[in-house]
Amino acid sequence: MRIVFAGTPEFAVPCLRAAAGKAEVVAVYTQPDRPAGRGRGLAPSPVKLEAVQRGIPVLQPENFKSALSKQALRALKPDLMVVVAYGLLLPQSVLDIPVHGCWNVHASLLPRWRGAAPIQRAIEAGDTRSGVCLMQMEKGLDTGPVLLAQALDIGANETGGQLHDRLSALGAQVLADGLGLLRASIRLPAYPQPDEGVTYAHKIDKTEARLDWSRPAVALANRVRAFNPWPMAEAQLAGERVRIHGAVALDEAHAALPGTVLRAGRDGIDVACGTGALRLRVLQRDGGKAITAADYLNARRDLRA
Repeated sequence: MRIVFAGTPEFAVPCLRAAAGKAEVVAVYTQPDRPAGRGRGLAPSPVKLEAVQRGIPVLQPENFKSALSKQALRALKPDLMVVVAYGLLLPQSVLDIPVHGCWNVHASLLPRWRGAAPIQRAIEAGDTRSGVCLMQMEKGLDTGPVLLAQALDIGANETGGQLHDRLSALGAQVLADGLGLLRASIRLPAYPQPDEGVTYAHKIDKTEARLDWSRPAVALANRVRAFNPWPMAEAQLAGERVRIHGAVALDEAHAALPGTVLRAGRDGIDVACGTGALRLRVLQRDGGKAITAADYLNARRDLRA
């Protein structure tokens, strides 16, 4: 079975490995090298690095609008195209090229959280369940019928990075299961997504990282978890901008203005919110590394209760 794989970030790498373990990956499509790091030099994607290491040919078109790009894909004679966090919407003319069409591994329980940032949006919304869907791709954004799905619980203190890693591994497992069935000529039933329960996981903007103390503490705690490790929540704390790596919501009544430090000690720094309080446990000063609230208070003795 000839597979063309399309993916870009670290999330997709385990799926590439799973595909290579089940079939012949004849080519890998990934986003063009992008400027990265302080030097802004061009950096290859994690998927490209994995493909090069495996000796798989890599193609990096800007899009599939040209007849030449479609012709190149057609020349590969793919039985199936597997798409995982590729970063490009594929037109119907591309979806129709592989014998079995295109499969997508998506990090949510569809139709909830279609779109670019399903992992972070699930945590931000306070969801307690997530999972992975293997979907037969259609022209619409994550609208295709689901072939296989696996669910998991989101931990009460789980961060976006931790859930990312678990769903990445689960996605590879689900893909391997689907490819095993296809290779055995077992047709996977396609279940259309219901019309009810559709939500969209819009791409994260770095400006969303700034915490608004007038919001409920629970919402802010969820955002801190969701945005760790990127873009990392930040806030003004007693006149200083800090990044917040870890925090928990306290169900506490108070009459203080949002943003007021209620108390500070070894357990954390409690900040008044619109409803409740947010206990900051791990912080990062500009130019520094992540430290505990206790270590931060050694430098900010003015905040100690």
